[in-house]
Formats: sequence, C-alpha cells, structure tokens
Amino acid sequence: MSYGRFHYRTHDTDEIIADAIFPVCAPSFMDREGPFTSAENLLDTFLIHTDWGPASASFPTWRNWFDVASVSPGRRTDHGLVANSSIVAINLAVAGLGVTLCQGLLAARLIEEGSLVHAYNLALPQSQPYCLTIPQRSVNRPIVSKFQDWLLPICRSTVRSPHLGKINIADLRE
Repeated sequence: MSYGRFHYRTHDTDEIIADAIFPVCAPSFMDREGPFTSAENLLDTFLIHTDWGPASASFPTWRNWFDVASVSPGRRTDHGLVANSSIVAINLAVAGLGVTLCQGLLAARLIEEGSLVHAYNLALPQSQPYCLTIPQRSVNRPIVSKFQDWLLPICRSTVRSPHLGKINIADLRE
C-alpha cells in the first residue's frame, strides 16, 4: 500500500480510498479542556503536531487546518508537542496530552472503542489517495487477488464508518 498516485514503472497501482485529516483527542482531554465549540477554541489548547518530513510536504498541518476553518492563527499554532509520525501523534493524543490531526484510517478503531473523540467537526481531504501497488510479476497470482479482495472492502468501510461520518464532509475542499 502506498500514499499517492506514484508512478511505478513495474507495478500496477490501483486507488483504494481518499482519506481525510481531522482533529482528535482523548475523552479525558475533552472533559478537561473542551468542549471546542469553534475552531478558534483549538488555538488556546495544547496542539500535537506531526512532522511529516520534507518528502511528505503534502500532508496538512495545523496552519492548513486553521486556514480552511477561516481562522487566522498567526504564531499561535507553534506551541505543543511535535511527533515524527502519525502513530506517535495519535498515541500522544490517546494519552490525553493534546489534540492532533490524524487520518481517518488510523483513527476509526480508536474512535469506535472510545480512546479518541472528534475535537471539532472539520476535516481536510488528503491531497492523494491511498493506493495498492503490486509488482506486475505478482498481479496474476491468486494470493494477491485474495489479498486485494480482502483489503479493499476493509479500507473503504473504515473510512465510511459511522464514527468518521461525524466529520463535516461538506467542508472538504476538492
């Protein structure tokens, strides 16, 4: 699986799903610091940032999220923790240390089990879809077809889960 429609000359690449990024936090953090009734409220709380690195410059930041929310944050988004991966940022949020932006695929189970809650109902679409990338030499193998048949519905149903449906999809930009 890969992020983006990258061109692999010796691979078949099929789009699986387009995901979204939205703010989440632990229920205990929401009880202590929330509710966040406006995007501006998030400026005054502890933000967890993900440093996607230079190769992943297309991933949204808090500044991007506030821009879509029509909030001019100035330097107020510079505070908080910085994680070097989505999983670390999510773990920090689950531990009650702040609000992070995370992908629906990574948050669905944690939201469903109650470890995370939506901090505010505004989501940003990811700029690229997740893709299944298979070497051409393996495309016709039965085990690969079985894997595809198993993986695709799970990914698609996760992104359409009722818990992710709480996102304000109307605010997603094309």
